[in-house]
Amino acid sequence: MTNSLFNRHLVSVDSLTLNDLDLIFAKSISMKKLVADKGGDERLKGKILAALFFEPSTRTFSSFITSMQRLGGGIIPLPTMNFTSIAKGETLPDTVRVYSKYADCIVMRHPEPFSVSTAAKSAQVPVINAGDGINEHPTQAIIDYVTIREKFKKIENLHILMIGDLAHYRPTNSLAKLLTLFPEITVSLATPVQTPIPAEIKDYLLKRKANFKEYNGFSKLLPEIDVLYITRVKKEYMTDKLYHSVKGSYIINAKLVNKMKKNSIIMHCLPRIDEIAMEVDADPRSIYLSNQLANSLYVRMGLLDLILRK
Repeated sequence: MTNSLFNRHLVSVDSLTLNDLDLIFAKSISMKKLVADKGGDERLKGKILAALFFEPSTRTFSSFITSMQRLGGGIIPLPTMNFTSIAKGETLPDTVRVYSKYADCIVMRHPEPFSVSTAAKSAQVPVINAGDGINEHPTQAIIDYVTIREKFKKIENLHILMIGDLAHYRPTNSLAKLLTLFPEITVSLATPVQTPIPAEIKDYLLKRKANFKEYNGFSKLLPEIDVLYITRVKKEYMTDKLYHSVKGSYIINAKLVNKMKKNSIIMHCLPRIDEIAMEVDADPRSIYLSNQLANSLYVRMGLLDLILRK
């Protein structure tokens, strides 16, 4: 299979095709085997990844760093930009131009929507979006896709329910857009009235003729869904008043989970605050602390391999 991702930016899921997803899935599964068998190899020896994170991150930052190290590459790990020339007033385009001379690939997280797209225009190396404000988080959507496909063997004809603060949740923005590549999928979106689905995401789904519906409640849907995707309330992107009005609106507990199909799955890209009761962790359908979390490493290893090698 031709490597269609070589030397490409990954700023939005808009750039991905079904062939790209097949390629990424196969590569991710091979990375899972590589880690299990050998821990890694040296295929990216001599390559450098610059991780420029303007916002806090645990999983995305750590998994990208670990991915590069497991493949033999070097890293410029910046979990905060406070100690770079950004603090002196250097512009984002100039910062990206600098790291383009030091690294072979840049992964960036930034609080402003579309900032990573702006950065990519000034970069001389591939740029990967690790989250740009409330806009997108494409690598998380790919991780979620791989996790769902690995569980069900195929992606078609599934019913996926996303619940929570969907107004500010970039992973579900990207996942909803990515799922439009599969017209047979049913997507249900349940969110409090105070935090509606972003207009641009709704317009995107409508233009792509996606099979989706909006709800404010969700419990009646639980017996018919295959995937329950839970989100946290994004306190960092809202006022205190709005936060306290939606906090605790959707909490998943064992009683609700018992309504679901035996072969369904429960996902959350983390961090979990209070939206999933701890009792749910032990349910075999809960894969947010197992498969989904582990795949964040294998998928990002696969993406770095594809982007940095022909």
